[in-house]
Amino acid sequence: MFQIRIHGRGGQGVVTATEMLSVAAFEEGRHAQAFPSFGSERTGAPVVAFCRIDDKEIRLREPIMEPDALIIQDPTLLHQIDVFAGLKHDGYVLLNTHHTFESMGLGDFIKERDHTRLCTLPATQLALKHIGRPIPNVPLIAGFAALSDMIKLESVILAINEKFSGKVAEGNIAAATEAYALVKGMVHAKK
Repeated sequence: MFQIRIHGRGGQGVVTATEMLSVAAFEEGRHAQAFPSFGSERTGAPVVAFCRIDDKEIRLREPIMEPDALIIQDPTLLHQIDVFAGLKHDGYVLLNTHHTFESMGLGDFIKERDHTRLCTLPATQLALKHIGRPIPNVPLIAGFAALSDMIKLESVILAINEKFSGKVAEGNIAAATEAYALVKGMVHAKK
């Protein structure tokens, strides 16, 4: 079973991101589960959501304490909560920023980790460019697809079309496609 934890803030589409990841996995014939965990339910408050993907039925229902992957939608959370808690040593990390891990003060954290599993992505800028709103969730799930190879870009696009329509879907598909290409390029450059 592959377990993903997404950290963000209310209003950034954290819950929608896990739902779309699970739909993308389902489109590939896999079992998936997505659910949120809320503190105070208001815009800007820290939010965490979880997604599990497996080839067999998933019976677990508890929060993910030892994720295989982290998607961090808001880098300001790095200084508020321990977003890296429980991350497996060979885990993936996708961070929404145009900065490097080192410039974010994470040099010690990444020192002993596989750099091909760590990536930053300016997802908010991609969302603003393609959909006109600072909602980084769709570029991040496409970036996750590129980083981990757990799901295909085509499945992300199917999930987008299931969730959105018209110009919103078109903009999200463009953001997802650009994010996927950026992350694939960065991962390839690290190898």
